[in-house]
Amino acid sequence: MDTNIHPRKRIENPLILAIESSCDDTSAAVIRDTQLLSSLISTQKVHEQYGGVVPELASRAHLSNIVPVVSEALRAANVQVNELDAIAFTRGPGLMGALLVGVSFAKGLALATGAKLIEVNHLQGHILSPFMKTSEATRTPYFPFLSLLVSGGHTQLVLVHNPLRMELLGQTIDDAAGEAFDKCAKVMGLPYPGGPHVDRLAKTGNPQAFTFTRPYLQGLDFSFSGLKTSFLYLLQKNVQQDPDFIATHRADLCASLQYTIIDILMRKLRKAIKETGIRQVAIGGGVAANDGLREAVTALGEELHIEVFIPERRFTTDNAAMIAIAGLFKFRAGLFSDQTVKAIPRASVEVTQPN
Repeated sequence: MDTNIHPRKRIENPLILAIESSCDDTSAAVIRDTQLLSSLISTQKVHEQYGGVVPELASRAHLSNIVPVVSEALRAANVQVNELDAIAFTRGPGLMGALLVGVSFAKGLALATGAKLIEVNHLQGHILSPFMKTSEATRTPYFPFLSLLVSGGHTQLVLVHNPLRMELLGQTIDDAAGEAFDKCAKVMGLPYPGGPHVDRLAKTGNPQAFTFTRPYLQGLDFSFSGLKTSFLYLLQKNVQQDPDFIATHRADLCASLQYTIIDILMRKLRKAIKETGIRQVAIGGGVAANDGLREAVTALGEELHIEVFIPERRFTTDNAAMIAIAGLFKFRAGLFSDQTVKAIPRASVEVTQPN
């Protein structure tokens, strides 16, 4: 086992450095208990010309960025490295090469400073991101709550019993919602990543202008591959008749695409609320930055009279602050890693509560 429970005297207000390097963003954050002291993200622009993340280039960029990013996070927090109680890091899921940079750096720094080492599941970080407090007025969920995790690689409904016990209720059987946004944006000629551009253009379009294929799945699983295919076929058919179809209908296409994706998500979320009886809902992941989704979740909460928790936009994309807060819960439980810990690129969101 890479992770062990070490009984220890409770440290009040632990000081934790967190490192996130699962994909193309190098990020570091420092928290003291639940209070965020600093959060930095270095975004890799090199992937834009390729229309997607190139793993080899991502790994090289992490190697160049991780030392200055961590150094600046510590400086911004006014913290010396030898003051740290623990170092939390993303173990997975993610790109193997990218993960290795963060895992190796965290292990080396922990060995040099004597700080505790805490491995964090990247998806668990997204789910727990609403607990990050930037002020005393920040509202946070209580347990249990439902989490709708929506990103470029994952679309999942998770019942969060407590920080260390999560139950996967449903997930996509093929493509993720974020991937549907990006792939459909790409065929319209929008820059990578396409999701934010779709969200922006959708504000001026008609969401009822076009109709796309919807999945008919029982239970709480999702599917978006049919929607992508339907979107592509509609473009191909109309471009044959009118070469300027995309340019003249781009806003309506974006609005209709976004409406369909969000409606699919909301139908499943509504079903999960009904089946579980849980009256608290949180969202997380990169697509949680989407204005349309944020508005839809807020509206659903008002309709059903349930509490809704939506993290700040800076905590929706990949960031180390969410890794820090997930690490804090493990710190409190005495769950620490040793130097044998390794990256797991295909880690699952489900976490078993320790005895």
